[in-house]
Amino acid sequence: MKMILLRHAESLGNVDELAYTRIPDHALPLTGRGRQEARAAAPEIARLLDGARPAVYVSPYLRTRETLRLLDIEASCERLVQEPRLREQDWGNLQDPADQEVQKARRNEFGHFFYRLPFGESGADVDDRVAAFLSDLRQRDEAHPDTVLIVSHGLTLRLLCRRLFGWSIELFESLSNPATCEYRVLEEHDGKWSLDRPFAQWRDSPDGETQL
Repeated sequence: MKMILLRHAESLGNVDELAYTRIPDHALPLTGRGRQEARAAAPEIARLLDGARPAVYVSPYLRTRETLRLLDIEASCERLVQEPRLREQDWGNLQDPADQEVQKARRNEFGHFFYRLPFGESGADVDDRVAAFLSDLRQRDEAHPDTVLIVSHGLTLRLLCRRLFGWSIELFESLSNPATCEYRVLEEHDGKWSLDRPFAQWRDSPDGETQL
């Protein structure tokens, strides 16, 4: 299996954190620059697909769906599924900007994996739903394409890799999200996965664990 992981293009929330106080997270649109990013990524994604008719799984959030639409590959997909388990971490109620900053600070202190946001999710919650998605993917029927494109969110994609590679929580928390509209390619051979390039690491893993 070949799996292409693509983070959505730049959204309004990436450039204006107060947008979350006015617009639900799932409804945040791409910016003009984000639309340009998605269009610019289209030839590279087509090259990676190399003529294959992929199974595409996309987060139901507006920014991921807009990114996929601008790749202009839907007509060549074998199947296209909006997959809620690949959505962004639920941050709960973000209408109060002061509380938003408090929650971010507490999350940074406590750890991104275990800290559960009030009325929202922890990273561990996202990890659980990513695991359920991967379990279903492993049990795919014979007609399922061997090439998969996933259009999702930074933290969700890192956790998907954490599950596939068995990374520790400490290593996961030391890694940065891919940039907007940045991709990673994973390939499976004889039951083992490989990653085309590592995620940026903002600090060393405490036990020296590496990504590959």
